[in-house]
Amino acid sequence: MTKISRGLRNNNPGNIRLGKFHYLGENEHSSDPAFRQFKSMEWGYRAMFVLLRTYVVKHKCDTLRQIINRYAPPVENHTDRYLQYVVRATRLSPDEEITITDKAMMTSIVAAMSEVENGIKADMDEVCRGWDLFIADF
Repeated sequence: MTKISRGLRNNNPGNIRLGKFHYLGENEHSSDPAFRQFKSMEWGYRAMFVLLRTYVVKHKCDTLRQIINRYAPPVENHTDRYLQYVVRATRLSPDEEITITDKAMMTSIVAAMSEVENGIKADMDEVCRGWDLFIADF
C-alpha cells in the first residue's frame, strides 16, 4: 500500500502552512493542524503561484535561489538540495531573474517544487489549470 503525501491529501502541493491570509479555493476550515487544505489540486497550485508572486513583488525575491531560500529555509529544510533539484528540473540558473508572468517558466518551477514537496511528479494538467486560475486574477 502506497502512502499518499500530506500535500496531496490536502490538495496543497506546495505544503503551504496555515496563516492569516485566505487563498481563493482554500477550505474554510482545515482539519490539518499546520497546513492549508484546498478544494482541489488546481486551487492548491494557484496558491503556490500567488505565494511566489508575493515573494517576487513584495519581498523582491526574484531568483530561484532567493525564492527557495525563503520558501524552504535552511532552519527546517535541506535548502541547497531543494534548490539543486528545482534548477535541474527547470534548467534555469539559480540566479536567473524570474518572470512571474511567464507561463512556461512558472509552471516548470511550481511543478518541480511540488515534486520536492510530495515525492512524485506533478500532474502538468493540474499545474496548468492552477496557472489559469492564477493568471485570470493577475
